Amino acid sequence: MGEWRQMITAFAFLITLALLIAIHEYGHFQMARCCGVKVLKFSLGFGRPIFSKKIGKDETEFIVSVLPLGGFVKMLDERDLSQSERLTLSAEDLKRAFNRQSIFKRIAIVSAGPIANFLLAVAIYWVLILQGTTGLKPILSEVPLGSPASVAKLQQGDLVIKVAGEDVKQWQDIQWILIRHVFKTSSVVIETIDSQKQKHHRELDISGITESDLNNDFLLKLGLIPNHPKVNAIIGSIVSAGAAEKAGLQVSDRIIDVNGVAIDNWETLVKIVQENPAKLLKFVIERGNQKKIINITPGIVGKNDKKIGQIGAAVLVNENVMQNYMVTIHSSPLAALSRAIQKTYETASFTLKMLLNMLKGDLSFKSISGPVTIATYAGQSAHLGLNAFLAFLAVISISLGVLNLLPIPVLDGGHLLYYMVELVKGSPVSDQAMEFGQRIGLAILGLLMACALYNDINRLIMG
Repeated sequence: MGEWRQMITAFAFLITLALLIAIHEYGHFQMARCCGVKVLKFSLGFGRPIFSKKIGKDETEFIVSVLPLGGFVKMLDERDLSQSERLTLSAEDLKRAFNRQSIFKRIAIVSAGPIANFLLAVAIYWVLILQGTTGLKPILSEVPLGSPASVAKLQQGDLVIKVAGEDVKQWQDIQWILIRHVFKTSSVVIETIDSQKQKHHRELDISGITESDLNNDFLLKLGLIPNHPKVNAIIGSIVSAGAAEKAGLQVSDRIIDVNGVAIDNWETLVKIVQENPAKLLKFVIERGNQKKIINITPGIVGKNDKKIGQIGAAVLVNENVMQNYMVTIHSSPLAALSRAIQKTYETASFTLKMLLNMLKGDLSFKSISGPVTIATYAGQSAHLGLNAFLAFLAVISISLGVLNLLPIPVLDGGHLLYYMVELVKGSPVSDQAMEFGQRIGLAILGLLMACALYNDINRLIMG
């Protein structure tokens, strides 16, 4: 079973990389062709080619290489040619060289890669939204005393219908709307309908939210907790090679006590496990008609610079009960497209904001993930089904698009920066400046990759 999961994880990771790289490079390729530039090579991956074929009147060479960690589109460019090679070019080919194109065509070609990643995300979200999006109903659970929600007189059972004038259909809508308004205003108006069907307008203070809170469950800090059922602590699934499996915990086991604390719901169990990383816990379980004692030492995982415990087990969910707390929203094709564009924009903005927070020191660089973490999430989402994997793919595609637009030389954003300078000064950036920029860019990327790999290794070592 473990080997099968590893195979799915590896396959999902390869599919993720191959598709996102192919889409990105195809954006450059197609825009170059539209602008009349001659494309010499279209390569997926690096290293030794395992497939190569020349196609089309330009005899563009399509290559698939052994290492699927990148790709490139090589266009005809006089700067890459020797003097003798330039002399052999026909007048027609010279006109089609990338360096001879107008600055606006060059900007379009370079921008097309990240734009293709964003368009892929829009297409994925559009398909998912057309199927109907299911989420928690925007109904409040018990409001903690002293919280901003309590001060605003929000109450348990209130149905949230609008936040800051924007319609709310599902619980996650509240989060996205508030993210857009945090730091722009100190409070927002929340429109609700109480259990007596009375409509209210409550002013919620959001001034206490900090940038670091956005990487946590900031709704909890505001006192906004979704209404959901008490779920019994019954094991529904177990992660291969996790602490639970190693200790002998099985699917359908009911947890009734941990270290002398009675467990009457799943949330209590999760809280105890998370608060005791790497500490031996005595589980009293009910298996069939028998009670058993199992000792489990939770593994350690990092969460926003805080170490928490995890045993690698998921709860058994009663679908019939959960249906009462869920809502499915269906949209027309046009409305779905609008929502898909909005979701892509919001995710890209949030990703960029997190990157800026890292640069300002408000967010730890431990948040950066490398190929191991991406592979892990790719595998986990694949196990959850096609829709979960597609949603993961959309998020990674957006992240790739944002990353490539950063003004770092060697990335698309670095080239766009050169073109912006060219627009201002009226002439191209000198070769010396570009070469220096390339070195700076490679150094920055090297540091980012080293940081990502260190974080991946650290997560593996810490469980």
